[in-house]
Amino acid sequence: MNQTYNITLTGELIGDIELSDAIAVFAKLFKLPIDKAQDFFNKAPLVVKKSVDGDTANKIQLILQKSGLHCEINPVQMLESETSNEEMLMTSSAAEVQDEQEVHKKEDVVNSELQTSPDQAQADFKFKGLKFEMAGQPDYGFVTVHVPAGEMLKVEASAMATMDTNMQMKTKMRGGLGRFVTGENIFVNEFTAANMEGEVGIAPGAPGDLRHQYLDNDTIYLQNSAFVACSSGVEIESKWQGLVKGFFSGESLFLIRAQGKGDLWFNSYGAIIEIDVTDDYVVDTGNIVGFTSGLEYKITKVGGYKSLFFSGEGLVCRFSGEGKVWIQTRSSAAFVGWAHWFRPVNKKG
Repeated sequence: MNQTYNITLTGELIGDIELSDAIAVFAKLFKLPIDKAQDFFNKAPLVVKKSVDGDTANKIQLILQKSGLHCEINPVQMLESETSNEEMLMTSSAAEVQDEQEVHKKEDVVNSELQTSPDQAQADFKFKGLKFEMAGQPDYGFVTVHVPAGEMLKVEASAMATMDTNMQMKTKMRGGLGRFVTGENIFVNEFTAANMEGEVGIAPGAPGDLRHQYLDNDTIYLQNSAFVACSSGVEIESKWQGLVKGFFSGESLFLIRAQGKGDLWFNSYGAIIEIDVTDDYVVDTGNIVGFTSGLEYKITKVGGYKSLFFSGEGLVCRFSGEGKVWIQTRSSAAFVGWAHWFRPVNKKG
C-alpha cells in the first residue's frame, strides 16, 4: 500500500509577508470568506489536505510556502495514532458553515491548481492591493492603510484619525449634487504619500464593523453612508435608484457605486455579515450595507398594507441573480425607534 500524507498548516509565515496578506492568500486558495480564513488561520496548526501521495504533497507544500505559508508534511500512519482535536479544526470549523460535501470541494481546490506550475500558482494567488491592518471589529472598526510612496488614498471627509507627517492631503468635491442629496458629505479627502511610504488611520463615524474588498474591474453598490475609503483606481459616484426604488423605500434616492480596480473599504452600523446569493434573497432595506453588480433588486412590502404600517417591518429589498450581499446586524431606524421612549420629556405646568 502506497504511503499517503497529510498537509498541516502551522500558522507560521515565511519571508516578509504580512499577516493580512497571508490570510488573503489562504482565503483565495480555499475559496473562503476573509473572516472565516482569519478564524481558521488563528486556530492553526490544522490539516488542510489529507491522504495525498508524496508527489502531490510536495507540490502542495511548494505552493503554500511560495505564498508565504509554512506547512508540514506528515505520514498518515503517524497521525492516525496521534490525531488531536487541534489538527481537525479545518474540517470541524468548515462543517459549521457548510455541509461535508462543500468541505471536500474546498480541499479539491488545491488539486485543481496543481495543473499549473508552482510559480504560476504563486502568481495567481499573489495578494493584490494595499497593505492594511484592521482593529476594533466588529464594534468600533478602525483601519490603518499603508500607502506606497507616490500613491494616493481617497478617504471620506472627517474619517481620518491619524496619519504620518509625510502624507499630503487635498480636499475635492465628488459626485456634486448627487452626493449632497444623499445626505453624505460632498467632499472626499485625498492623501498622497510624498517621498516615502506613509500610513493613514481611518475611523468611520458610525459605531460598527469595517470590511475590505478588492475590486478587479468589479462594481459594488453601497448604501449612502457606507463608503469609507478606496485606492486611486476605484471611482466613487452616486447612482440614481429611481422614485419607486428610492423614495417609496424610505431610503436614499441614491446608491454609491464603487467601480474599478483597487481597494475598497466600507462600514456599517453593527457587525457586517456577507451572504452569497444564488437565486432570490430578501433583506430589510434598513439592514443593507452593499451588494455586487450581478444582482437585480426591487423594493416590495413584506405583507399587506396592514403589515406595512403596523408590523414594524416596513419595506424589503428582494434580490435575484447571483452575487454577494453585505448586511448590517443593526438598523439605525430601529435603534432610534427604541431610544425614542427613553428620551427626557419636559413636563408643562
